[in-house]
Formats: sequence, C-alpha cells, structure tokens
Amino acid sequence: MKKIFLLTLISIAFFSCKTTEKAVVNQQNSDVVKNTYWQQHVDYKMDIDMNVNNYQYSGKQELVYTNNSPDVLNKVYYHLYPNAFQPNSEMDARLKSIADPDGRMAPNIGTKENPVYESKISKLKPNEIGFIKVNSLTQNGTAVSYKIVGTILEVTLKTPIKSGEKVTFNMDFLGQVPKQIRRSGRNNKEGVALSMTQWYPKLAEYDFEGWHADPYIAREFHGVWGDFDVKITIDKDYILGGSGYIQNPNQVGYGYETGTVKRVAGDKITWHFKAPMVHDFTWAADKDYIHDIVKGENGVQLHFLYKKDVNQENWKILEEKTAALLKFYNKHIGTYPWKQYSVIQGGDGGMEYAMCTLITGQRKLGSLIGVTAHEMAHAWFQHALATNEAKHEWMDEGMTSYISDLAMNKIMNEGKQNPFYGAYMGYQYLVKSGKEQPQTTHADRYALNMAYGIAAYNKGEVFLAQLGYIIGEDKLAKVLTEYYNQWKLKHPSPNDFKRVAEKVSGFELDWYLTDWTQTTNTIDYAVKSVSEDTVTLKRIGLMPMPLDVVIEYQDGSKEYVYIPLRMARAIKTSSYYPNLKRRVVKNWAWAYPTYSFKVAKSVKKVSIDPAQRMADIDKKNNVFER
Repeated sequence: MKKIFLLTLISIAFFSCKTTEKAVVNQQNSDVVKNTYWQQHVDYKMDIDMNVNNYQYSGKQELVYTNNSPDVLNKVYYHLYPNAFQPNSEMDARLKSIADPDGRMAPNIGTKENPVYESKISKLKPNEIGFIKVNSLTQNGTAVSYKIVGTILEVTLKTPIKSGEKVTFNMDFLGQVPKQIRRSGRNNKEGVALSMTQWYPKLAEYDFEGWHADPYIAREFHGVWGDFDVKITIDKDYILGGSGYIQNPNQVGYGYETGTVKRVAGDKITWHFKAPMVHDFTWAADKDYIHDIVKGENGVQLHFLYKKDVNQENWKILEEKTAALLKFYNKHIGTYPWKQYSVIQGGDGGMEYAMCTLITGQRKLGSLIGVTAHEMAHAWFQHALATNEAKHEWMDEGMTSYISDLAMNKIMNEGKQNPFYGAYMGYQYLVKSGKEQPQTTHADRYALNMAYGIAAYNKGEVFLAQLGYIIGEDKLAKVLTEYYNQWKLKHPSPNDFKRVAEKVSGFELDWYLTDWTQTTNTIDYAVKSVSEDTVTLKRIGLMPMPLDVVIEYQDGSKEYVYIPLRMARAIKTSSYYPNLKRRVVKNWAWAYPTYSFKVAKSVKKVSIDPAQRMADIDKKNNVFER
C-alpha cells in the first residue's frame, strides 16, 4: 500500500524572452514538448475537523506553490466550489435560464408537455447551503488581500511569485456541506452521510494559456498536480474512503485487515491520508459502510465501500469485474500509476475523482458494472491524463466512453460487432436536432445540457472510433498507449493527441481534428451513379473522409475498394473486410465533389462503409443496388 512508484516530472528550462514567447506558441506541439512543456506544482497539507451534527468543517491548509512557468505572478486564484450551492449563485441562475436543466437540481414540477422547472438551490436555507468562508490567508507568513467573487477567491499577492520560486500559503477556513446533492453533499438519496467532493479551497490552474479560474456552474474541473497530506477528524463511528493511502490503519481499522481496531479514546478519530501526484482529493463517510479490499494487477489494492442495504451479491460480482477492468485498461491504455483505487457508494450517480469514484449503489448488476467501467476509465483519461475539461470535455468523456464500451464488450461478453454503435446513434440524433455546437465550445456555454452531453460523450467517443476507421484499428490501439505513455501526469491538449496519432500512423490528421472538433461540418457521401464500367460517388457533406467501398458483382464475387483521402497523405493497412481482396485506387481530393473509378464486371451492389464506422449522417444514399 505504501510503496508508490511515480514518474519524475520533467526538468524545467528557462529561456530568454524571445525563446519563451516561441515556446508558449509552440507548447502544444509534442515535437518540442521535452524542451518547452512546463506545469505548475502544488503540495497541500490540510487538517480538517468535521462536525457531523451541523455539517460544518473547519480547516487549516498549508499550500506550497511552485511557479514553474516563465512568468511572474501577481495574483493567484482559488476555487471555492461549495459556494455554488447558494440561492442566486451562478449555478442557481443557470438552472433557471437553461431550457433543459439538470433534473437532480431543478426537477420538473409541471408536465411532460408543459414542463416547469424549479431550482432546488434557490430554496436552500442558511443551514442547508454550501459555503467556504476564508478566515485568514497569508503568503510566507504575511497577510495578503483577497475577495470572494462567487466560487472564486481572488488573491492579490504581497510579493509577486517569480519564475522558479516556491511560496507557502496558509489559510484558515470554514466550510458547510450542502443539502443539495450534486456530486458533493450530505445524506444522499441512498442514505450516504457525506460525499466530500470539490470541498476544499483549491488553487486554480495556471498554464501556457494563463489562469483557468472558471466559476463553478456544475461542469467538470481542472487542477494543479501535487501531493496531498490530509488529516480528517470526525465522529469515531464513521468509516471513510477516498483518495490516497491511509497512514494510520491500525488506529481507524481501515478495511478491517489489521485485526483488532485500536481506536483512540474520545468521541472523534483522525483519519490520515496521503495522495501523491494527483490534482484532486475526495472522501466520503458513513456509519454503515462495508469495506472490502481486493487485490488487483500490479499490486494495486481495490477498495469497495458500500452500505449494508444494497444488493451485496452484486457488489461482490462488481469486485471481480473491477479487477478485470483494471487489467483491461492497463493493457489497452497503460499501467495505472498509483497503488490503490476505490469504488465508493455516494454522490448522485457516478463521478470520477483522484484514485477513486463515487457512484450510486442501488443498481441492477449491469448498471453497477457499467457505471464503474466508465468512471474507472477516467482514472486514466482524466486523473492520469489531465485534460482541461472545461475547454476540451470531449477528450476525457469521449475517450473514456470509447475505452469503457470496448471493455464492457470484452469482460461482459456482449459480443457486439460495433460496441460504439450507441455513440454513433447519439451523434446522429444531435445533428438531426439542429442543436449541435462545435466541440470547442466551453462546457458552460452550451445552449442545452443535451447538446453538451452528446458532444462530450457520444461525439467524443465517435472521434476515436472513427479515427480507427481512418488509420486502422491496429494503429489506433498503438496511438492510445503511446499517447498515455507520453502524456501521463501532464495536461495534454487536443493537438498533443493529434501529433501522437500522426507520428504513430503516418497520417496527416489536422483536417480531422479541425472538422470534427472545431466545426459542425458533417460527413455525407453518396453513390451517384453506376454504369457498366464506372462507379461514381458524390461528396455532399463538407467534412472529408477516406472511403471504404464494397462492390458485389453480378457473378457473386465481392471486392473491397479503398479510396484514400488526398489530404491525409497515407494509406491504412488494415480493414473491416479481411476476407475480401482490396484494391487501392487513386486518392480523392476534397475540393472535387464527385469521384469515379472503374470496375471490370457488371455490378449488382455498391456499399459505402458497410461496417458503418464512418459517421455519415445519411446512410440511405450510401447503397446502390440493381
């Protein structure tokens, strides 16, 4: 449990102003990442005293911040997430203004035909709201000026933080756990007492783009890498689980693996956790948790905390399947970098956190395993590959959805020829709705929750699945492992992923990243005409693609015709039609709306992409049949 193998952060070099400017411009280019990439570092020490009667907690936080940027910082910003759970907060205002608010926070009190949504946050009483109140804040022992603006603490520094400099911030604060459950909260619908997520004053991320001090409006989060040392003092009847490794297992009886519990005298007990090289810290607590520990691959301990009134047989099966998921993700993405992962009943559905997930536990078996498969995959794509989810939510949610669907197909023996079919259908629905926005839309700026969800999860998943169609699934598998190995414990951007994919596959893919993620251009190819010796195809949509075409001739024979895309400047070597002879014809340049190729025999049927791995929005015109 205590043996942790971590990668050492890359060394930081500092350049002249001219070189620095060039480095910032080019930082996304993985060709030069070893010379220009930098990231900030923060180490937290927190002592928390939890009052389970009034749901308030007092905290002392020591935060050592290392400025690895080439810039001088005159201000810093903290996230105070619990402040969102107050009447008239930005989250409350958004629930009242968006056409399809989250039903967990704004249920429909009208009818299906005439919905009327009512924000629960607007009804919270003073003893039910969430908050963090800052009592004092110092920089290297000297008081600094600050102000709270919604969910952001704006701090004006007494002394600027120079490049390469470390400073220590000390803060005393008071927090209150909200009654409203949205990831965090108290006494959720399944009776879990405390779901402590996004609960502490958290320093905002500063990177080559500047500060990311986004207000909290219920979307995802972004954080600074660092080490956490957290002590939580709470009523001794409570059992805790969450991020990090327990430092005093004998005192708290953690996991019951230590024999007789030697609890300290008095009404409270202190739980001491350490979480190395993470960008978040989460915990949950309840009096009735059962705590199981299962050994996973590479010595990883899998912890399960769930209440006694759930279907315990399902949770025992879940433990076995979680070990299988760990093994699958290790093989198909890369080795999980920590030695513990916890599946905890809590929260309001399913959400990923550092070294753990909180899920609701009263589910049917398939749902229980499915939500764990998805949330656990985030441990790789969000908590080891920490993309900025506010700006690139599709990178995390989409890639997580892709690999978890692949995993479920394997470990649950689903036998699906296309395990991503549901994602393609979700994307089709979004396009036909007319409500699609580009995936580069900030997560808070989607007009509809529906549009956000499908763009992030479904369209994000299709991005990867369709990339397998373009470069070949064998190459895609190598891309994922290489991407993980190059960018784990960093903050990759979309361009960083694209560059890895280009180097592994040999394809030029700027067109793919641009059209799919930065526009709402669609793919639509059609069979225009078929003569005795010529097949003519037509591009209707604006987005270019290479094409797989299967020809069935009148004599019963079949042929696979591969039409490369000129701007991709490569030819894939694998296909979905291993039993058909492949003919590679000349490439198709995007600007030409039609394309023709010759056939030697009388044609019975022409099918564009019969495997349906291309997200063509009108498949009716993909087939010609005499």
